[in-house]
Amino acid sequence: MQNIAAYLLLQIGGNASPSAADIKKLLSSVGIEADAARVDALIAEVQDKSIDELIAAGSSKLASVPSGGAGGAAPAAAAGGAGPAAAAEEKKEEKVEEKEESDDDMGFGLFD
Repeated sequence: MQNIAAYLLLQIGGNASPSAADIKKLLSSVGIEADAARVDALIAEVQDKSIDELIAAGSSKLASVPSGGAGGAAPAAAAGGAGPAAAAEEKKEEKVEEKEESDDDMGFGLFD
């Protein structure tokens, strides 16, 4: 990720075709030692491609990654169908809590 970020920063900064040396120099300026093999592999992959092409390719790959967004919809739908039963259970729970609260008051307070 550091190498990709450095490459993109260099392109946005005006360097139309950053080299491996440019990426290494940028990373070393912030105290990061660049892995030469990874930088060379990155340069080989992105050579002669614009930022727009790279972002479009990356976006299409990310679209196929499951993000877990659909998992919350099923329980909500199931809870919606059991509305009256769920409301009755909540009322019972409230009654139980009230009884417990009245048992706690035995004529003295905690800080008396």
